[in-house]
Amino acid sequence: MNELDQARYISLTTYKKSGDGVPSPVWITGTGGTYTFITGHQSWKVKRLHNNASVEVCVSDFRGKVKPGAPKFNGTGSVSSTAASITAAQSALTAKYGWQFKLTKVADAVRKKLGVGTDQDSVVVTLSLRPAA
Repeated sequence: MNELDQARYISLTTYKKSGDGVPSPVWITGTGGTYTFITGHQSWKVKRLHNNASVEVCVSDFRGKVKPGAPKFNGTGSVSSTAASITAAQSALTAKYGWQFKLTKVADAVRKKLGVGTDQDSVVVTLSLRPAA
């Protein structure tokens, strides 16, 4: 078991075409080097992953702030939009985050009903990670 297995939040760095890294805080679930999260299909994270699957991850706070000296993990991210992968990820995130995750779904539904923001389909991002050398 490593730090990611117990992490509530991570800072996920994905890479632009220029090679510049862009960190984003996300909730994850998973163990043993394989982790998942759900995001919108039009999010910049997803767009960057389609161009470059490389990622860097550190445990962070909910704002994405990484503690000095926190271990880094490198790997790849892949995107899936299958109903089975979304259902499995939602179940795992609900088990880990409980009411907090459920509240995000309510907020999404309210935003959709009010026509606020961009209406996006959910996708699952699966991260395959290993400690950085």
